[in-house]
Amino acid sequence: MTNSGNSLSVDVLVIGWGKGGKTLAAALAGLGQKVAMVEQFASMHGGTCINIGCVPTKTLVHDAQERREDDDAASYWARAVQRRDTLIGTLRDVNHHLLADLDTVTLVDGRARFVGERTVEVCGGEDRLTVTAPTVVVNTGAVPSRPDLPGIDSPRVHDSTSLQHADPFPRRLAVVGAGPIGLEFASMFAGFGAEVTVLNRRPCLLPAEDEEVAAEVQSVLEGDGITVLHEADLRGVEDGAEEALLRLEVAGRSRDLAVDAVLLATGRRPATDGLGLEAAGIDVDERGAIVVDEHLRTSAHGVFALGDVHGGAQQTYLSLDDHRIVLSQLTGDGSRSTSDRVAVPTTTFLTPPLAAVGLTETEAREQGRDVLVATQKVAAIKAMPRPKTLGDPRGLVKIVVDADTDEILGARLFHVDAQEVINLIALAMRTGTTATQLRDGIWTHPSSTEALNETLGKLAPVE
Repeated sequence: MTNSGNSLSVDVLVIGWGKGGKTLAAALAGLGQKVAMVEQFASMHGGTCINIGCVPTKTLVHDAQERREDDDAASYWARAVQRRDTLIGTLRDVNHHLLADLDTVTLVDGRARFVGERTVEVCGGEDRLTVTAPTVVVNTGAVPSRPDLPGIDSPRVHDSTSLQHADPFPRRLAVVGAGPIGLEFASMFAGFGAEVTVLNRRPCLLPAEDEEVAAEVQSVLEGDGITVLHEADLRGVEDGAEEALLRLEVAGRSRDLAVDAVLLATGRRPATDGLGLEAAGIDVDERGAIVVDEHLRTSAHGVFALGDVHGGAQQTYLSLDDHRIVLSQLTGDGSRSTSDRVAVPTTTFLTPPLAAVGLTETEAREQGRDVLVATQKVAAIKAMPRPKTLGDPRGLVKIVVDADTDEILGARLFHVDAQEVINLIALAMRTGTTATQLRDGIWTHPSSTEALNETLGKLAPVE
């Protein structure tokens, strides 16, 4: 690499220390290429998932599940936050050294802005550094969307990052939004002992899911003391000395709700503001997401985009797969693409977790498929003792199968260990393993996987 005064020239410039970017940087550095990693905040070394996303929130979810009824909510929350911070500090340090210890990697702290084709200016305080490279990777992720409403800047109003350090513990929490983030935090804070109200703009929960799945999720949430208000819109926030008063419209009627804190879980948008993409000829769509092709190439030659910044599903493992696609372009045969992705699973970490892959029954029938469906409440599955041994036999299992081919079309798992079992079903879908083979599989005991033996034995035609 060359470094002349306030300029730096490398083989590959990565903007943003996310999952895809850091993994790609390490792989290319291992091949001897000179790499510059630019990250705006030292506290984000390792990316969103490590620092403010998946890992810290799931650490808090675990501790919420472990809380006993006689634990004081505020003190227990403080200990959980301390454990979260200790763990994340360790992981951030590991991720820092993942790149810092490589001789061909230069770490640059500061905010990057394109000033030309494959050229960025990095600003850190009053310092300026110009970095150029024949290959540039944008991996800046996404940021919370914030509605423009009266009082929305109240210190009692949080996003999913700031709420992880809420002080004092909010004994009354309103969650605005019923997507994965909103429901995860609602379930988590209810576990910590908060009185939680979810504001759902739609007339029902999880409208993309089959009716019985959505109904079971709502039943479990309400069983944990969570109130779900449907057709609910936040109109404004009035901040008082002791509480915040939310001005709501619920099913067409005005209503007020007093809470200690508010979580805005109203979505995340690609973090492209201020990147100067126009100077590099990089196109964005109407949401600000960088437009890419199936090989993650942008409209600018030599520039790729990884992870949440190019829109679509916002999942760490997709960002990881993005790095494989770009690595294939840079060092392989270039054949790998986003079209290779099939049966990608998801999990919403409620208590218990809700995991999904493939088609719902409704979607399969709309495609004209002749389907077999098996649905069982977890508590009624005789060959699934593990949730009972853990004291949480709530939820259900639903699997949709093609009646003609025995192909698994989709599954919804709402139970203990669902985040693990869904991976097995996704693998079966990718490899052509049939429903019969899963039904007749030999699984460890006691495990949640055993549900497949019994549930798949109950497949029946849809009436």
